[in-house]
Amino acid sequence: MRNTVSLDDRLPVPKRGGGNFRGTKRGFGSVRQLPSGRFQARYTGPDATEHRAPVTFETKGDATTWLSMQQAAITEHRWRPAPPPVPGKLRFPDYAAEWLSNREVGPRTRSEYQKMLDGRLARFAELNLDQITPSIIKAWWQAQGPKYPTARRRAYDLLHAILDTATKPDEDTEAPPLLTVNPARLTAKTLRADTTTSRARIKPATLAELSAIAAAMPDRYKAMVLLAAWCQPRFGELTELRRKDVVIVRDDNVPISGVLHITRAVVWTNADTSVVKEPKSEAGVRDVAVPPHVLPILDAHLNTWAADGPSGLLFPAVKSGGHMKHGALYKVFGRARAVAGRPDLRWHDLRHTGATMAAQAGATLAELMNRLGHSDVRAALIYQHATADRDAELARKLSDMAGG
Repeated sequence: MRNTVSLDDRLPVPKRGGGNFRGTKRGFGSVRQLPSGRFQARYTGPDATEHRAPVTFETKGDATTWLSMQQAAITEHRWRPAPPPVPGKLRFPDYAAEWLSNREVGPRTRSEYQKMLDGRLARFAELNLDQITPSIIKAWWQAQGPKYPTARRRAYDLLHAILDTATKPDEDTEAPPLLTVNPARLTAKTLRADTTTSRARIKPATLAELSAIAAAMPDRYKAMVLLAAWCQPRFGELTELRRKDVVIVRDDNVPISGVLHITRAVVWTNADTSVVKEPKSEAGVRDVAVPPHVLPILDAHLNTWAADGPSGLLFPAVKSGGHMKHGALYKVFGRARAVAGRPDLRWHDLRHTGATMAAQAGATLAELMNRLGHSDVRAALIYQHATADRDAELARKLSDMAGG
C-alpha cells in the first residue's frame, strides 16, 4: 500500500516550490511509502522541475529531514539539483517498486507483479542494479526448475521489462540511463524449451471423462463444469455470470437455444478482495451460443441454484453468496476428476478441452477467437492440434480410401 503525507504546512514555501505530488496542495514536497516499505521524497525546485531524492529512505523521518534540507538550501540561495541516482547505489527492489508504481495496470496484474517480485524474483532483492549480470540471471532461471514453466517465464518477462526500462533515459527528466545494457538476455531457445514441453503435456478430457466429472460433482456445480467445457469461459468470467447474462429461447417451455453474454470478469487481488472488471480487450466481450445438450441442465440450475434477481450470480459461493473462489471449487473438483481417472486435469483444462473440440468440429480461426474471447490468432492456433482419437479416426479413413 502506498500513502502520501506532506511536511508541516507551517514551513515557509519557496516562491517557485510548493506541494506537488499526488494531490498534495500545501507544504513543501511529498513523501510516500513504496511497496518495499521504504520511503521516497519528491519536491518541486526553483527551476519549476520535480526532483526526487537520489535514494530511498528507511524511515519517513529520514525522508522528511532530507526535504527540510532541500527547502533550507532553496531559502538560503545555495540550492543545487540532486544528482541522478547512481546504479551502484540503487537497489533492485526499490527500482522495481518505483517501476510498478508508474505502470497503468489493473489491480489483478499489479497484485501478480508484486507476488512475483516477492516470490520468484526475491533472488534479486539484495542486489543493486549494476550487480545483476547475465550469468546471475541464467543461474536463477536454471534454479527455478521446469515444473512451472509458465510462471517462470512470466517472472522472467517481468524482470526483463524492469531492467529494460533502466536502460532508457527518464522520459520526464531526461536523466541518463541507469544501465548501459539489459542483463536479462536469455536466448529464445532457452525460454521456449519448457513452455513448448508444457503445452505438449496438456491432455484434453475425453467425452467420457467430461461426463464422469460432471456426474461426480455436487448438483450445484454440474452446470458449471459443462459451461466451462462447452462454452469455454475463463474461471473469472464464469463466476461473474449473472441471470441477466443468460438468454434461453423456449418452445412450449422447452429450452431450444441459449446464449451467454460475457461482458465482465471477477479477479482476486488477494485472498479476500475481489474486483469486477471489463475484459482486457474488445474481443473479450462476446456472445457464446450454448450447445443444445447443455440447455436442460443450465435451465434446471437457474431454477434451483442461481441467486435471485436479474443480477443474481449463476454460481454464488455456498457460504457468503458472493463470488466463488478457486479454492472452494477445487475441494469438489479435485474429487470429481479423480473419480474420472484424470487427477492431472486442471479447471482451465476444461476450457482447453472445449476449444480443442470446437476446432475438431470445424470451427474457423475467427470462430474460435470469438468463442474464446481471443484477440490474438496465435492463441487460437494452440487449440487446433489433433488428439489421439482424432488421429486414429483419420488413419481409419485413409485405410478406407486405400481399400476403396
